[in-house]
Amino acid sequence: MGEAPVREDGTVMRSAEYVGSFPVDDRCLDDQMEQLHTQLKFLKSCKRRRPVSLKFSIKGVKMYDEDETTLLMAHALRRVSLSTARPFDAQFAFVSHNPGSADAQLYCHVFQARHSRAAQFLNLLLCRCFQLCYLEKHPEEAQEDSVGSMPRRNPSLLNHGFPLSVSALVSFRRAPFQGLLPGTKKNRKSSDDLHSSPDEVFPTSSPSLVRKKAIRTKALRSGAYRSFTFTPLKQRSVQERLSASQGEGTDGAPVRRSRTPSLAETEEALAQEVWCWAGIATDSSCSLLADDVLGSYLLCPHPKKPQSGSLIIRFPSGLITHLIENTCKGKFLLETYTTEFSSLAELIEHYTGTRGELACLLSCARVNHCYEWEEHASQQPAVKPHKSLNKANVTSTRRKH
Repeated sequence: MGEAPVREDGTVMRSAEYVGSFPVDDRCLDDQMEQLHTQLKFLKSCKRRRPVSLKFSIKGVKMYDEDETTLLMAHALRRVSLSTARPFDAQFAFVSHNPGSADAQLYCHVFQARHSRAAQFLNLLLCRCFQLCYLEKHPEEAQEDSVGSMPRRNPSLLNHGFPLSVSALVSFRRAPFQGLLPGTKKNRKSSDDLHSSPDEVFPTSSPSLVRKKAIRTKALRSGAYRSFTFTPLKQRSVQERLSASQGEGTDGAPVRRSRTPSLAETEEALAQEVWCWAGIATDSSCSLLADDVLGSYLLCPHPKKPQSGSLIIRFPSGLITHLIENTCKGKFLLETYTTEFSSLAELIEHYTGTRGELACLLSCARVNHCYEWEEHASQQPAVKPHKSLNKANVTSTRRKH
């Protein structure tokens, strides 16, 4: 359970049992989470399950049969809105839009894992995919060594009592890069970066611009660009060919290229990356955290004591920062609290199951901040669930308390 081999294509395959799905009401995020956990408690006794294999990547989630030969269901990551788990019942679930249904109608797909740690691991994989997808789409919010505030996001209506579909109507899609729109701040650059290539206005994180320019230069045929087929590796390859055709830079200086992040190969490393929102600047992480589920949290250096750690939690009243103290015996505890722990993992696990002195339990659920409410016609049609799965879904959703 401690390792998840990452394949050459950057995907991770894990086994589980598919229980079924149920419709999710269009409510505010906190009310939606209550509905999910109520229904998950009911479905833990469901005996109708099907062994499946789940394939995770920053492109999406695919479900195959047990032999990994038949594709049963596929969801682009941009259409998966949330991931959660109930480790004590070995349950893992994610909320997504089903192909063919109304944009505002979401469904929760429920899986039974072999044990609690397996359920946790499945949830961590999908949560990390959310974070990596966000990094890929918003490289300007990546963690930098230099100290300084990062761009902050406009507040959303997710946690203010509005249904999620209403929140989507008032949201605005951000530009893929900074400095070209009125009111945006330019990235801080060193003097060495001032002589960068003109191709930097077509960063690898802006796929639509890369695609248009590649088509004009005959480097890519227009039909070849799809979310599930045009990988970051291919996109970066096209960008490098475009750069090579026009020169590397005004002074011949090589252009800096960021390494594409990937899923961690061990459970411990994966958990640490999810808890710390690894790769995303702290200010940006806090901004995202304010729009996440109740009880979501961030491990990061304390803002006033950089040498110490802190746990930032989204409570009903907002974000609260707790200093993590180290005792002389090497134990960890939250400031002003008395319960000591031998590791941060033990601290997180304790407050996930026991509220203690906190205003609410810590939550392992996470929102996909790159979720898109509208289905784009340019996308390839997603694979619909297998017929035998539809029967299981109807059985699961019709059973009431």
